[in-house]
Amino acid sequence: MNPSTSPALNNRSKIRWGILGTGNIACQFARGLRDAASAELVAVGSRSLEKSQAFGRDFGVAHCHGSYERLADDPDIDVVYISTPHAMHRENAILCLESGKAVLCEKPLAINRSQAAEMIQLARRKNLFLMEAMWTRFLPPIVRLRELLAEGVIGDVRLVSADFGIRIQRDPNHRLFDPCLGGGCLLDVGIYPINLANMILGTPCAVAGEVTIGPTNVDEQAAITLKYSRGQIATLLAAIQTQTAHHAGVFGTNGFIHIGTHWWKGAPMLITAADKTWRVDEPILGEGYQYEADEVARCLAAGQIQSDIMPWDQSLAVLSTMDQLRAMWGVKYPME
Repeated sequence: MNPSTSPALNNRSKIRWGILGTGNIACQFARGLRDAASAELVAVGSRSLEKSQAFGRDFGVAHCHGSYERLADDPDIDVVYISTPHAMHRENAILCLESGKAVLCEKPLAINRSQAAEMIQLARRKNLFLMEAMWTRFLPPIVRLRELLAEGVIGDVRLVSADFGIRIQRDPNHRLFDPCLGGGCLLDVGIYPINLANMILGTPCAVAGEVTIGPTNVDEQAAITLKYSRGQIATLLAAIQTQTAHHAGVFGTNGFIHIGTHWWKGAPMLITAADKTWRVDEPILGEGYQYEADEVARCLAAGQIQSDIMPWDQSLAVLSTMDQLRAMWGVKYPME
């Protein structure tokens, strides 16, 4: 019986997690699970047994596997969090889905829309839960942002702006500068502002952007413009060689909302409407990764195979936008 429909799963107080990969984001997610009332971390898998065991010691994990295959076959886990580099997401997710495991896959869901569609088709066929780990959508401040917009606090939304630029030392061996690992700014940090625009405005009808290609042939900085069917516009920045302000703004016919530094981590909001300005500050517990884990638990308990907050069609739409941008820029990964 699939995890998404299993009565045994629904009756347990905690979801049993396995983590595939032992890098930095895996550590952050493991810390987040400590704050998730719904979760229990019971297994980790790495291509190195030594790394798996070291991770297990750090986080008190009972089952430490020296291969991804052994993790996927572990009967004591319900869902696997995939934390490997972008280019491995499709392969790793399919491995876990074929083994009957629900999957939370780190963003982007895959390196392109075609790969993600294949993953979704398999999840649908096997009636298994699959979700892209766009953790920002589940943070309390972003949840509140959606509520404010639904309430019409700033009227009809006409413009969205957001930036996410960091400066990383250029190293051809670093995953962000390696085309074979899906490197570049777009898939790693550009996905955040694009996802924000998607969450607020939907799927664009026109996509444009300028890019700087670095010496390792990955996109190092980009300025993106998205246009929508009702005339709305999103202006977005992304970079891995340029530090930006990490601000976001949502502008409507009756006011605007400014989200401060590190908006993608759920920063405080300043709202200006009806000649008034006020602050909204929704506290976040810990690093914030537990909120997406709790959403997985909620969906599994409800027998859902996708999330209403980060549904498959929106993951596909974001990847389609990024595919269009990369096609304009001539950025193609070796595995495509």
